[in-house]
Amino acid sequence: MVWKKIGKALLFPHIAIMILLVPLATVFLVGSMLFMGTESPIAIVSYVLAAYTLTAWCFKTPYLIQFFKRFKNENKYARIWQDDTRLRVNVSLYSSLAWNTLYGIFQLWLGFYHRTFWFSSLGAYYICLAVMRFFLVQHTRKYAPGEKMQRELIKYRACGWVFLLMNLALALIIFFMVYWSRTFEHHMITAIAMAAYTFTALTTALVNVIKYRRYNSPVFSASKAGSLAAALVSMLTLESTMLTTFGDGTMTAVQQKWMLGATGGTISFLIVAMAVYMIAVGTKKLKILQSEVKNAKQ
Repeated sequence: MVWKKIGKALLFPHIAIMILLVPLATVFLVGSMLFMGTESPIAIVSYVLAAYTLTAWCFKTPYLIQFFKRFKNENKYARIWQDDTRLRVNVSLYSSLAWNTLYGIFQLWLGFYHRTFWFSSLGAYYICLAVMRFFLVQHTRKYAPGEKMQRELIKYRACGWVFLLMNLALALIIFFMVYWSRTFEHHMITAIAMAAYTFTALTTALVNVIKYRRYNSPVFSASKAGSLAAALVSMLTLESTMLTTFGDGTMTAVQQKWMLGATGGTISFLIVAMAVYMIAVGTKKLKILQSEVKNAKQ
């Protein structure tokens, strides 16, 4: 009976202890990777502590899911957030707009300061993304989805043209990566964090592109297409970082260039395909809508 209580206490510790374990295990694990050898006693303890923390949270996951479900159903603000799709899209667009604008201006300033097209091309890419989101947020803050379908289709098609402009900046980025070997180099921990963020962003973007199609709103679809394009470019940056940070000499510089070129070319093709699709579909639906309005007047 005593052993059963001890086992339950170890596998299902109090939530305060679990929250405390997360930063503690992280600090020990990062510290052992940076300053200790992989076989040192402190490193071994950090591995065991990290494994225990992960196991405890895994056992707690079903209870956390039930808690958040109850919170979502019982809290009025959580219900508003869950039920108001327009609110979620607006918050996403405003935050992305602010981030893309600030980051794009910063990259343009670096390009001007260092007099290099490398930073200028990065700045141009993010400024184009910010312009696209500015077009969209102008509409979503005034109108509900489907309320002004003709305007939505015009903005949807315009976003396709912005994607084409973005692709020109992306082509310059790929050129600098491949021809001039301009890559990103970060610490191993930073690279791992970037990988976690990038894969999360890409997965979320793919899910949202499919999920938001059911609202039949071209503006909503365009906003999620922008998130997907940003996530795809983050994948290219991540690949460059991984090749530089974790390169062990087994891959030659030429092989790395071919890999970056192939990935960059694929991403560029996907963005162009999205742009052409948005322009073609937007134009087609606009013609149908205008024809229906004309027939209704007759």
